[in-house]
Amino acid sequence: MTSYIIRRLLIAIPLLLAITFVAFMFIHLAPGNYFDALRMNPQISEETIKRYESKYHLDEAPIVQYGYWLRNLARLDLGYSFATMSPVTSVIKQRLLNTLILSLSAMLFTWLIAIPLGIFCAVHQNKISDRFFSTLSFVGLSIPNFFFALLLLYMASLTGVLPLGGMQSANYEGLSRLDRFWDLIRHLIIPTVVIGTSSLAGLQRIMRGNMLEVLRAQYITTARAKGLPEHRVIYIHALRNAINPMITIFGYSLSGLLSGAALTEIITGWPGLGTVMLQAVRAQDLFLVMGSMLMGGVMLIGANLIADILLAWSDPRIQYK
Repeated sequence: MTSYIIRRLLIAIPLLLAITFVAFMFIHLAPGNYFDALRMNPQISEETIKRYESKYHLDEAPIVQYGYWLRNLARLDLGYSFATMSPVTSVIKQRLLNTLILSLSAMLFTWLIAIPLGIFCAVHQNKISDRFFSTLSFVGLSIPNFFFALLLLYMASLTGVLPLGGMQSANYEGLSRLDRFWDLIRHLIIPTVVIGTSSLAGLQRIMRGNMLEVLRAQYITTARAKGLPEHRVIYIHALRNAINPMITIFGYSLSGLLSGAALTEIITGWPGLGTVMLQAVRAQDLFLVMGSMLMGGVMLIGANLIADILLAWSDPRIQYK
């Protein structure tokens, strides 16, 4: 396993280079750049713009710019964000933790409900409870996230039970440590439910299908014929085989932590990377877009590696060489 992990990490280097190179070139294919908007401002002289372009090598060919970006990346320097007037590293640090808090909260909400619910529906196939939860799943899959977010915010405005957006209340600094924690939880509820609902519905259907397929296998029939308790047949023999495809899906879920929350962050006012990334793309803020792309690539490769390791750990039959 150690040699396999090392090989995967070495393979990740050319993959990340390819991802960043393609992203860099596509950004330059778009007409204009960030400084075109500055040229419309009479308070900013052309000499100032040219000085910035020369300082960050933006007046050279795209391939040369990419070479300079790689050189700075080797020094752990992601560049300068022109839109926020601060280093890209600082921008990402300020918002990354907030996005991870929301995404991990949504993932826990989704997986801790979807897996048991899928098992329950498979065990009670075609019964009233199974049909009820299956109907809810189809409803959850059909509701767009942005519409569901607006609906929950409207309900919150009518009831006043939950905050209408943001991450903190106005009096957050004056609260005790425990009250701050509960204030964060209250602000997390709406965006967590919005992000988790569609994923929960899909995962519940997949888990149900996996369990039904495994429960029809011959070794499950043999286990029951031997007189094993039903809970042992389901949770020891069937679940271990039905969970394998879910681990692979879990890896893709990890890789989508940052991008999956972007739209919900914007609608609910959650101060994460979603708004920053949207502003960076619209403003053609080159280095901030590249920093975001690099993070997405690292998360994609790392999450799939974690999924492969978990898959080998859960199923001894799987071996990597």
